[in-house]
Amino acid sequence: MSKPEAMSDNDVVALLLHQHEEIRRLFVEVRDAGPADRAEAFDRLRRLLAVHETAEELIVHPDARKLLADGDLVVDATLAEELAAKQVLVELENLGTEAAGFLPRLEELRIAVEDHAKHEEQEEFPCLRSAHSDSRLKAMAKAVKAAEALAPTHPHPGVESATANLLVGPYATMLDRAYDVISQAIGHTVSDD
Repeated sequence: MSKPEAMSDNDVVALLLHQHEEIRRLFVEVRDAGPADRAEAFDRLRRLLAVHETAEELIVHPDARKLLADGDLVVDATLAEELAAKQVLVELENLGTEAAGFLPRLEELRIAVEDHAKHEEQEEFPCLRSAHSDSRLKAMAKAVKAAEALAPTHPHPGVESATANLLVGPYATMLDRAYDVISQAIGHTVSDD
């Protein structure tokens, strides 16, 4: 298999690998940011994690569940990891980037997310690549991009299945995006009040 940077983001595996790298980069950016810039960097990380996981839950995991010999076991473990990560993201949002416990908890999340990404990269992605034609991988990339464009921008623990995302996702997305616009307009998060 060629290196991810040599592949186009029009391929679902390359797209997701690229996003995993961006997530890793954003963890470092949040950790290294000064207090004045940390909240904005965390917002970008939180948003990418939320939309990325939603798209995987809608497009990738149902496919992997069917393709892998132990698909139910692998995907159920993946969804459990995603639930745990969403719970920590909510905790970090509520804690705030200036809290004393924020950076240690962020580091715990980083380790868990990197472990999760490694599982996907080793278990699901090779299976997708070998099972599908280039045109199918490109179609899946388009589907992931579409799902991300409509995905909630904040974590919603308990919404890890494709069915739950389809039922709850549109409402959560509408509320999340309204919350984001309002927070940006007033220059802080609503929970700061």
